[in-house]
Parts: sequence; C-alpha cells; structure tokens
Amino acid sequence: MRRAIFPGSFDPLTLGHYDIIMRGITVFDELIIAIGKNADKKYMFSLEERMHFISEAFKGEKQIKVLTYEGLTVDFCKKVDADYILRGLRNPGDFEFEKSIAHTNRKLSEIETVFLLTSSGKSYISSSIVRDVIRNGGDYTGLVPDSVRVSK
Repeated sequence: MRRAIFPGSFDPLTLGHYDIIMRGITVFDELIIAIGKNADKKYMFSLEERMHFISEAFKGEKQIKVLTYEGLTVDFCKKVDADYILRGLRNPGDFEFEKSIAHTNRKLSEIETVFLLTSSGKSYISSSIVRDVIRNGGDYTGLVPDSVRVSK
C-alpha cells in the first residue's frame, strides 16, 4: 500500500490544499492529512476548527484520514507507516524551501517527498493571504472549500 502524509498547519484549509489533496489521492492508496501542532506558533483557528474544516471537506473520501502530530514529520511518517510525504508547490520560492526540507528528511530517513504543482488557478492562494482577508472582513469564500466558514 502506498501511504503518504500531507503535513501542514492548515490555518485554514485553502482551495490550494484541496487541489493537492484531491490529486494526491489519485497517486496514493491512502493519504493522511497531518495537522502539525507547534506550541510556538499563533494560529487563527483552533486545532478542533482546523480538523473540522478538513474532515467536512473530505467526508466520504475513504482514502483520506485526518490526524495530528508533534515533532519531526519523518518520525510521524514512521509512526503511521507512511513512505511518502506529499507537498504542493505554488512557485519557485516554494520549491527552494521544500527542496531543502525534502533533502533533510531524506538524510534522516528513507521517506521520499513527492511534489505536485498547484493548479494554475489556485497557485496564488496561501493560508496567510486567506487569514489576512478574513482579518480585514473581506470575502474569503472563493479561496477556501465550503467547509471553511468562520464567524471571526
């Protein structure tokens, strides 16, 4: 079985994430959306809200699981018996950043990183942009799946 994790904070889940996840399940038998917990990071949405957004967006998709983790991503991969890390790339900056992480992960383990390019119509969307739109009262609904609805 080809099992991969798609790690991130998903604060919040965006249509870019959704795009990568839906395309990822055509490549892998099982995809674990792994929500990282980082005590040093300030999140706009609680862990419970983020889990709800993701679970609702992918309900009915039997290949997808939603889990949380702390620590090194490669250690979590070993814990859940995943041989792959799935990452999305929006631009050359993402590639340079993700390439360094992939090389480090490969040095620490036998885990392979698989990159998918975000679809062109979604490549401008990032969680930080969505958070800024929400903070400033803008219409964020065209940037996120329907499951992401906030009252902030």
